[in-house]
Amino acid sequence: MLQSFTKLCLAVLLVSLSTTAYSQFTLSGQIRPRAEFRNGFKTPNTEANDPAFFIEQRSRINFGYQHEKLAFQLSLQDIRIWGNAAQIYKNDPALTNVYEAYGEYRFSPKTAIRVGRQALNYDNARFLGDLDWAQQGRSHDAALLMLSDSSGWKLHVGAAYNQNVPFEPGQLSGTFYDGVNNYKTMQFAWWHKDWAAANASFLIFNDGRQLADSSLNFRQTYGFIGSKQIKTVKLTGELYYQGGKDPADQDVNAWLIALNATVNTSLTPLTLGFDYLSGSEANANTNRAFVPLYGTNHKFYGLMDYFYVGNNHGQGGQTAGLLDVYVQSKFKLSKKSALIAHAHYFQSPTTIYAMEGTGEKLSGTLGEEIDLVYNLNLSDEVNFKLGYSHLFSTESLEALKGGAQRQGQNQWAWMMLTFNPTFISK
Repeated sequence: MLQSFTKLCLAVLLVSLSTTAYSQFTLSGQIRPRAEFRNGFKTPNTEANDPAFFIEQRSRINFGYQHEKLAFQLSLQDIRIWGNAAQIYKNDPALTNVYEAYGEYRFSPKTAIRVGRQALNYDNARFLGDLDWAQQGRSHDAALLMLSDSSGWKLHVGAAYNQNVPFEPGQLSGTFYDGVNNYKTMQFAWWHKDWAAANASFLIFNDGRQLADSSLNFRQTYGFIGSKQIKTVKLTGELYYQGGKDPADQDVNAWLIALNATVNTSLTPLTLGFDYLSGSEANANTNRAFVPLYGTNHKFYGLMDYFYVGNNHGQGGQTAGLLDVYVQSKFKLSKKSALIAHAHYFQSPTTIYAMEGTGEKLSGTLGEEIDLVYNLNLSDEVNFKLGYSHLFSTESLEALKGGAQRQGQNQWAWMMLTFNPTFISK
């Protein structure tokens, strides 16, 4: 796999050297190793578990080409844990794949179509995000129609149809989509408008999941996000609603509301806000839990990823929802460095019961989290980050995580170097 990856990179590089003067070609790369110390990351500590430590690296090579009305993008990546493969090996457990591979054609300066594997990253990445924090990222196999106007509005309409066929032409009948945690089909429309001191976006997303009997359940998400600058204060509001059917064949009736205000003080910008995601009571017949399906959730609900990042928090087969009250700030330390500080208070909007199953109701308080990130731009192409997070968990959070954890303190520390060189830009 790695040899094929290298050969493909060399082939595209050779083609790039023959591009003519009226074409634009870019060749860039990224090396991003990240070391992590996990002692209560994603779920509270247990007495039996020792802390985890590892180094994970992302390596990418990006090819971009533009010529008149044509655009082409190819991004190849290798994701590996240091030491996962021996120094001399024939089998490599690392992930080597294509992150993006799409072609784009512009019918006019205001109309274009993009087809292929691509990242969908809209607004603040609340519902549709590229998940850049995760080394593998997130991308979709989709077709996208993009419209725009000089007055400041944009309209994107996208669609996808997924199938897991081992090898073509082996699939001669049927369209059953099995074994992949993904939609069978999806359609979305996103409209955005900019004004002098404000902006607004509307999103409609239809997500179709295939059931065991080959039928499809469709869940719809309707979203709005808007912001307004009023002198030194920026106000941002979001409202989402989900309906339809979930993959468990339950009716969905869920919503999210988020509000925040950012004040520019003489020392640092200060953001105060809250996120409210509705949740389902244990063993409920209707799914009232809002799910930010394809967002960059690491960005929002605490950096320790206790909520909505590859792990559940709930009881009786349901997601409990979340109220997150937070304060955020960024302190400039020098021309090249800054300290980012976040504080979160987490509460459950649904009833929590003791783990013993006695029916005893617990407090709705889930805990508090402190996130600190030191950021240093060593150069235009090299960045260093150092992070530390501390979560004070409660008995209620442990009950939602479904285990006999040790109540109290949980730590996570990490260090990341990012090299972003541009080799060719002509």
